[in-house]
Amino acid sequence: MPEVTKELVIANHPDCVQIALLEDKRLVELHRETPSEQFCVGNVFVGKVRKIMPGLNAAFVNIGSDKDAFLHYMDLSVTTRTMNEYVKTVIGGGRRSLSSIEAQPPVAKGGKITDVISPGQTLLVQIAKECISTKGPRITTEISFAGRYAVLVPFGDKVFISQKIKGNTERKRLRQIVTGLRPKNFGVIVRTIAQGKTAEELENDIKQLVTRWQAMTATLIGAEAPAKVATELDRTTALIRDLLNDSFHAIYVDNKEIYIEVRNYIRSFSDKVNDADIVKLYKEKQPIFEHFNVAKQIKGSFGKIVTIKNGIYLIIEQTEALCVIDVNSGNRVKSSNSQEENAIQVNLAAAEEIARQMRLRDIGGIIVIDFIDMATAANRTLLYKRMNELMTGDRSRHTVLPLSKFGLMQITRQRLRPVTTIDTLEQCPVCHGTGKIKPAILIEESIENIIEFLIYKQSEPKITIEVHPFLYAYLTKGFISKRVKWYFKYKKWIRLRQNSNSHLLQYKFFNKDMEEIILWDTNPQ
Repeated sequence: MPEVTKELVIANHPDCVQIALLEDKRLVELHRETPSEQFCVGNVFVGKVRKIMPGLNAAFVNIGSDKDAFLHYMDLSVTTRTMNEYVKTVIGGGRRSLSSIEAQPPVAKGGKITDVISPGQTLLVQIAKECISTKGPRITTEISFAGRYAVLVPFGDKVFISQKIKGNTERKRLRQIVTGLRPKNFGVIVRTIAQGKTAEELENDIKQLVTRWQAMTATLIGAEAPAKVATELDRTTALIRDLLNDSFHAIYVDNKEIYIEVRNYIRSFSDKVNDADIVKLYKEKQPIFEHFNVAKQIKGSFGKIVTIKNGIYLIIEQTEALCVIDVNSGNRVKSSNSQEENAIQVNLAAAEEIARQMRLRDIGGIIVIDFIDMATAANRTLLYKRMNELMTGDRSRHTVLPLSKFGLMQITRQRLRPVTTIDTLEQCPVCHGTGKIKPAILIEESIENIIEFLIYKQSEPKITIEVHPFLYAYLTKGFISKRVKWYFKYKKWIRLRQNSNSHLLQYKFFNKDMEEIILWDTNPQ
């Protein structure tokens, strides 16, 4: 299977930064980062327990968000009691060394939350899921700092190797290296991307994580809940941290400050001199998303109906509980193929787009897909295997179930953030959103009134009108056309120009320099 070429396109806007991930020029992920985002996944807070809910075996914690954060018993770390003692000591100005705290009894797997925390207690927590709909953030007391090659876990004593690293020799090598580098009283999780990396690269990454931990503990001194004490890397840097590999072709940035930040970040973990050269500063006048065809792909990829090819289309309905995707064959029917062959071809094409849509919109929770019915068990198995293959590039944890007897496929996908939604609809320039337009018979009268105004009141020497081809034909055809009548009446030749992208009854006026003349009533309502 050929290597996928990846490109990152970063567009800076006054109020946000948009990041598009392209695979073979195709948009697969879209992220938006705003400076005001406080409650992102990975951020660490000092919070205060507001309420214990024994029935839910959970607690609500005030971390400063509009809605209290939700902490379930299952999200408590084994070392929660020890961490609580540590936080109390550091806030009070005590020693910041982990070894200065005596280990407390571990949190049991099947216990009650009232045995571990109490109302009014101060906790150190980390965002596990962002605010979704009416729900506040979900938090955990299992604090961790993720680097490029490793994850640092305080009060741990073990080294864990990513299960995606399969070779026993490589797993053993990494374990030996990291065991020697592991800071005292810290656990380390070795990430998949660490495969094949040198001891020096791993050491540099772990040192950076220890520095981040030390910076957080310095902020913790004298902190009063609720307060943010550590920030996860911004979306741009986090994406580069998690995705950057040899298949990355380029990173394009249209802002010099972000360009320098990205280059410096890559240099911070790469010992190859030329690695940072894949970052390129975009200087063209055309907006960067338009240049790389991202803007067009956004318009075509979001919305309720998504067209694929040959008439195939998806209908995507997002609710708070789940997402439902309906596959439609449209007019794609090959007479030479049987119904079963057509069904499997449509379903395979739809599966590829559905896998992309889940990443692009960051759809999480339960996804139910209604594929075209197939009678053959072999085809149903083929579709199930293909969907699993397509989902291998998805970084979110997910589970794909085989097709049910009703032809439905169920997928669960990790939900950390709200679903990305972009309004791709535009207000109709003809009716201005009212759904009502003037009668077609009055269009000629409206245009003529504007012509009269421009000639007699505004003294325009030359007028050009841009109209839909249908309206163009109506105004120009016939022995004595409407345009000829205007010439006899106003003693000026009105130039008409066709534009098939115009709406049926839409028209625009231009002056002698072909600059659009903006009028209060250029479009009938």
